[in-house]
Formats: sequence, structure tokens, C-alpha cells
Amino acid sequence: MLFKFFSFLIMAGVKLLSHVFYRGRAEWLSREQEESMKDVKLMVLLNHTSLFEPLFIKFATWQYVWNMAQHLVVPGADITMRRPFAGRVLKALMPGCIPITRKNDHSWLYFLSHVRNDKITAILPEGRMKRRNGLDKHGKPMSVRGGVADVLECLDEGKILFVYSGGLHHIQAPGDKWPNLFKTLRANMELQNISDYKAQMKAKIDSGKEAHVEFKKRVMEDMNRRLKECVPTPA
Repeated sequence: MLFKFFSFLIMAGVKLLSHVFYRGRAEWLSREQEESMKDVKLMVLLNHTSLFEPLFIKFATWQYVWNMAQHLVVPGADITMRRPFAGRVLKALMPGCIPITRKNDHSWLYFLSHVRNDKITAILPEGRMKRRNGLDKHGKPMSVRGGVADVLECLDEGKILFVYSGGLHHIQAPGDKWPNLFKTLRANMELQNISDYKAQMKAKIDSGKEAHVEFKKRVMEDMNRRLKECVPTPA
């Protein structure tokens, strides 16, 4: 409990700093907005561009910040988690951050074992960070991977919060040492029932061993569509 309260204090500090040093407000794409955030069980952030994405906590309600401090579970790249500074900051900010290798191995299965309806799971489904040239660090195009479908299979109640980032390269791009202040944060946000979303993605899929493969394919296609159509114009 002490670690969770400490996490709340750090999240609260980040939220306050983001209000002081950054402008901007989220645009909602759904009818349901802040008043329904208490029911969010899965948070999906699309357009991963920076380790400074915790600044988007600026757009969360205080109640949701408290809920995240108590219940958040999130996968973190083991490479990042081993960094002396970034790893410690992320672990202090999110005690529920679980290191993964970005492969479909034991680390991913261990993370999935912590995904439950009584938790808040956050995921960045692209699985890597966009560089200034629009590609990942290996020079490959950005696209959504299938891990988000695995997470959805572990949940059957609550809501999904889609956070469509407008990008943070103007604040801190990969490789930059220090963030730029007094910039504008841009994000679109959308809420949807998990049960409705899963029913939509599973419509007309025959049960059987190939059902999850088709479900994962549909989820990836939908997330890639959202990445193209719902992300706001960069600041």
C-alpha cells in the first residue's frame, strides 16, 4: 500500500507539472467522456513517440489517477527498464510495470497472468517507438502488433480508453536528453465498452483453434486504422 501511495504522489506531481509547463486539452471522439473514466479497464495509447508520454496524465481525472496508482499493470521493454535513470523513474511512477522482451515468450505470458478485470491495463500496441523519420529504430514502418488482442482476451468487462497521441517529438524525441517546455500536448480520446468491442471484432468468426488468429488479425487491422484516422495533427 505504501508503494501505491508513493506512486500516486509521483503521478500527481507529473500531472501538476504537465499543467504548469504544457498547454493543450484532449478532444473527445466519443459521447462518453471524463465521467466514465472510472470504468476504464484497458488503456490503449496509439502513436508511441517518446518516453515522456506520462505527460498525457494531464488529461486524466484525479479519481482516475488514484485508480491507476492502485491498480495499473503495464508491460515495459526490459531494455528500458534496465536503464539506470529511466528504469527507476518508470518503476517508481508505475509499480505495476512488468518487464517484457517484446517476444512471445515467458515474459509476455507472465505479464498476461496479471491482466484481470480488477486491474487497469495500459498498453502501447505498436511495441516500439517512432523516430523523427516516422520509422522505428531499425528503419521499419510503424504498425500495431498483436499483443493488444491477447490482452483483450483476458478482459470481459469495463471500458477501453483509446488515447490517440499527436506525437511528442517537439517535446522529447528518442535520443534527446532534455524535454522542451511550454509546448502543446495534443491527443484525441475515445471510450468504448470492452464487451461491445470484442463482439464487433469476433462477429461471424467460427469457434475453433483458428478463432483467436482471426480475432487478432481483426484487432490489428482496426488498431492500424485508428492509428491512421484518429491521431490528431502533430503540434
